[in-house]
Amino acid sequence: MVSYYLAINGATMPLPQKYEWMISDIDGKTTRNAAGTMVRDRIASKIKLTIEWGPLSNNDISTILNAIKDPFFQATYLDAQTGAMATKTFYVGDRTAPAYSWNDKLKKYTWSGLSFDIIEQ
Repeated sequence: MVSYYLAINGATMPLPQKYEWMISDIDGKTTRNAAGTMVRDRIASKIKLTIEWGPLSNNDISTILNAIKDPFFQATYLDAQTGAMATKTFYVGDRTAPAYSWNDKLKKYTWSGLSFDIIEQ
């Protein structure tokens, strides 16, 4: 049985609430010929993962954000195309983390979530 998880540079991250897999084609010169038929120069296909967590403690959100702070990093994830775990090099897009509460009595979850995309290099 395969164990599904998300790891960054070998460190397992808290399980996300939302995980969305996407593949995008990267084209070079793509044109239409005189007959109107598309002539496509596909250079590569790249994976993008949209990942979102629910409420997080300061420790958990810090762990995740520090794992993706470098310009490029290794991510191990469930790949929809192969149906298996894969490890590839990614970079991260914008990161969003709305605050949950400033109330001292609610210190367990300071953040209501975290979301970002990671895109294959």
